Amino acid sequence: MGFKLTLNNARRATRTLWLLFIVSLSVCICVCRASSQEEDSAMENIVTEKKAEESHRQDSADLLIFIMLLTLTILTIWLFKHRRFRFLHETGLAMIYGVLVGVVLRYGIHVPRDISNVNLTCHFNASPATLLVNVSGKFYEYTLKGEISANEVDDVQDNEMLRKVTFDPEVFFNILLPPIIFHAGYSLKRRHFFRNMGSILAYAFLGTVISCFIIGLLMYGCVMLMKQVGQLNGDFFFTDCLFFGAIVSATDPVTVLAIFNELQVDVDLYALLFGESVLNDAVAVVLSSSIVAYQPQGDNSHTFEVMAMLKSFGVFLGVFSGSFALGVATGIVTALVTKFTKLRDFQLLETALFFLMSWSTFLLAEACGFTGVVAVLFCGITQAHYTFNNLSPESQDRTKQLFELLNFLAENFIFSYMGLTLFTFQNHVFNPMFIVGAFLSVFLGRAANIYPLSFLLNLGRRNKIRSNFQHMMMFAGLRGAMTFALSIRDTATYARQMMFSTTLLVVFFTVWICGGGTTQMLSCQHIRVGVDSDQDNSMSIGEGPERRSTKQESAWLFRIWYNFDHNYLKPILTHSGPPLTATLPACCGPLARCLTSPQAYENEGQLKDDDSDLILTDGDISLTYGDITVSTDATGAHTSGGPAGMSAGAATSDDLDRELTYGDHELVMRGTRLVLPMDDSEPPFTDPHHRLRM
Repeated sequence: MGFKLTLNNARRATRTLWLLFIVSLSVCICVCRASSQEEDSAMENIVTEKKAEESHRQDSADLLIFIMLLTLTILTIWLFKHRRFRFLHETGLAMIYGVLVGVVLRYGIHVPRDISNVNLTCHFNASPATLLVNVSGKFYEYTLKGEISANEVDDVQDNEMLRKVTFDPEVFFNILLPPIIFHAGYSLKRRHFFRNMGSILAYAFLGTVISCFIIGLLMYGCVMLMKQVGQLNGDFFFTDCLFFGAIVSATDPVTVLAIFNELQVDVDLYALLFGESVLNDAVAVVLSSSIVAYQPQGDNSHTFEVMAMLKSFGVFLGVFSGSFALGVATGIVTALVTKFTKLRDFQLLETALFFLMSWSTFLLAEACGFTGVVAVLFCGITQAHYTFNNLSPESQDRTKQLFELLNFLAENFIFSYMGLTLFTFQNHVFNPMFIVGAFLSVFLGRAANIYPLSFLLNLGRRNKIRSNFQHMMMFAGLRGAMTFALSIRDTATYARQMMFSTTLLVVFFTVWICGGGTTQMLSCQHIRVGVDSDQDNSMSIGEGPERRSTKQESAWLFRIWYNFDHNYLKPILTHSGPPLTATLPACCGPLARCLTSPQAYENEGQLKDDDSDLILTDGDISLTYGDITVSTDATGAHTSGGPAGMSAGAATSDDLDRELTYGDHELVMRGTRLVLPMDDSEPPFTDPHHRLRM
């Protein structure tokens, strides 16, 4: 009996030991598995960190490439300016450097293939933007980067390197374009711009639309011919041709204008070309958006329908007017803030606010469904017209220099990137027939813009647009940053890829050939250079009556606007202009006193108005020569008065014109002072009776 109990106890102990052993073994296995998983996870984290570090280094190297390109461009620009070499502008030089670097990246550098890459085949009806992959119970998210051809599957690493130096198109629209467009409006020389305002509007609006449809029609014929001969490998509709016409109608004669500015070419030609390029960029952007918005009813979205066309026209007007209003409103808000606050006592804060308000105009317009290019352009014009007068002298210099620097860097960056994308962009479609048709269409579209409109404008202009000016404007229709930005924004379809590749070639040709031949073209057309842009020199002194009629022509269109702006808008938005208590009715006295700046009362007799030189035949203009006062009425006639014994004709019209053109003098207009500088190329008029009194 005792033996049986001992045996049972031994069996129980054995079972307990086996149970303990199994439990211990299970625990050990679990611990081992956990430690193994931890090791795997740690290794995975290490690999991820290494990849992130490599990606960071690659991104830094990519940015360094562009920084070195800009640095090399700046040094070469200095060498060209030092040697007075004008055949190649800095933008064309930046493109050449970009092409060279693109060739090296495409054919000279190859990244070793990553053995961890796995190619799996899945069948989908459409490419998903986001893909979730289950790997051993863990879910990983992958995003779509783009399509690659079948023969490039084994070169994924090279494709990744080229893709990294290809920026997101939104970078151009949201970061690089705003300072370029704003600087164009902020640095606008309003005197010569407004003198030719009617012609500039005609070229920019009507001319751009004409060019768009001429190019679109010609390219549609070219596409039909390509389809007949079997050279078209995808869909290409008439709306695509119109879209191509819109984007290549945006001129950017930065090369020509830089040479014009350096050589001091005739100011009227400069104003016509610069004004057209500033405004037609905005028109081309809105026009391309309207063409994209063309959506007829039914299944076929590429048939002609009157209602859809009218809707697109309404979109054009609505987007343009809304963008214009938004840009002006932002400028007015900035002017009011800088007027009614003491920000001018803190110049850094003042400059920062001005910068942020100006840049936010572009983003606000895009977020609201308008066009940021139009908004930021007119914001720049409004800021220069009103807000600039409220800034402290330090902030005025800072804002000018800041946007000039940003414009220079952004523009050269874009042109460098153009050269780079010629070889790094992976979906180029070069078709010889389409390229030849595009060059012919661009040439004919530009001709249809310039020559017929110039003929019609000359019917109503006293100061005619001469034939050599027309030839120069035709030659100077370069394509640049705006055309490139519009074409690269959408390259998803076969048609858009072909447009982008052809647009690059058009930009290269116009910048290198047309931009490089500007100096020779000026000499060939006998266009005068060495002209002082601060003087009213579209006519010579010997053409007194014709010159005065030109002044009248430039004044009548803006006389009403100038009076309203000088008497009401300037006093409300700036410290300039007469006090509102003197211009508003007596019933508005409390409001006038609230809105009028204290500086307006203090400086009432000597306020500065930057626009007083826009209207030189206003009846309120008077000049004082010693004891003689010469006034100009609305018709351009001069009256004078003086002490006894002095002839009323002592200051003749020709003498007045001579004084307005040459010599140091001061013009007084409603308490506004305007000093016109002396031209060193002409002797000053030294009649003692015509010395101006301060």
